[in-house]
Amino acid sequence: MLDRLPWMRMNGKGSVPMTSEEDVLRIFPEEMRGKWRKAAGYAERLQEIRLRADKPVLLCIDGKEFFKDKRGEIVSRTEQAEIMEREELERLISYTCSYSMYAFEEEISRGYLSLPGGHRMGLAGEVVLSEQDKIRNIKHISCINIRISHEIKGAADTVLPFLYREGRFLNTLIISPPGCGKTTLLRDIIRQVSDGNPYGEGVTVGIVDERSEIAGSFQGRAQNDVGLRTDILDSCPKAEGMMLLIRSMAPKVIGVDELGSEEDIDAMKKVLSCGCAILATIHAGSAAEAAERLFMRKLAGEKVFERYIVLTRRLGKCEVEAVLDKEQRILSGGPL
Repeated sequence: MLDRLPWMRMNGKGSVPMTSEEDVLRIFPEEMRGKWRKAAGYAERLQEIRLRADKPVLLCIDGKEFFKDKRGEIVSRTEQAEIMEREELERLISYTCSYSMYAFEEEISRGYLSLPGGHRMGLAGEVVLSEQDKIRNIKHISCINIRISHEIKGAADTVLPFLYREGRFLNTLIISPPGCGKTTLLRDIIRQVSDGNPYGEGVTVGIVDERSEIAGSFQGRAQNDVGLRTDILDSCPKAEGMMLLIRSMAPKVIGVDELGSEEDIDAMKKVLSCGCAILATIHAGSAAEAAERLFMRKLAGEKVFERYIVLTRRLGKCEVEAVLDKEQRILSGGPL
């Protein structure tokens, strides 16, 4: 079944996930923590907690699905699972909102709540629209997805040598299927570019953190270490945020997670024309697959990205499948 060994290290230099049992327990009200202690014991390997009203409690650990029973034990069969009571779900949401749902209405309208420690609570329920048909609020919340953030300092050590040329950071795209560590890797590259490393001196980095996942900001303060020279735009659309940073903060590198639209690409090209480098991610299984996306075709043809990092997951471990140059020739590959 599920063993208690630490989550696999992401590189060969001893770096380990920073998430602790107490980090996970703080997500829940004090009266609930007793039955979540066993699950919190897997903090280093825990990826998601899915809670749906009147449905079994689901946990994603090392990419595999498990359940929690009423005693708090981790089990593998559906019939053993605890059923999430709607009242308990409501207590958890109320606790997360400091017992004032109204005060968090704007954040809820974006579909998630930021949690201490860089974690995030995704929300689904009945959508309330404004007169302009924009989402104004979500009420009668019945589904929660708690995504556990894993800050792993040193995760980028094995790829960093390929991302510089004569001290200059190269435009880099991280390509990854879901759940393969792309945001974790992105975060550590940003930290090392900002602080400085053996391949380049520290430079000013701007982050457009649209879903509060990179820096994990909570009440305006980054919960993850993204470097001493890093400026963060939290909960800001990527295209608008990139241009705002160029105008106001003069970054040398801009980092964004999950390119996904023509607007993102247009903004990125303007950033590049200002002499600023780009570090970005995209969901795809390979560089060729990413290049086939309609909004990526022109960039691929122009060879805008000088480096591609392709991620995968094998036997529960996040791995670098390959580092490619702008011609998509393999420079390196292997475990992170």
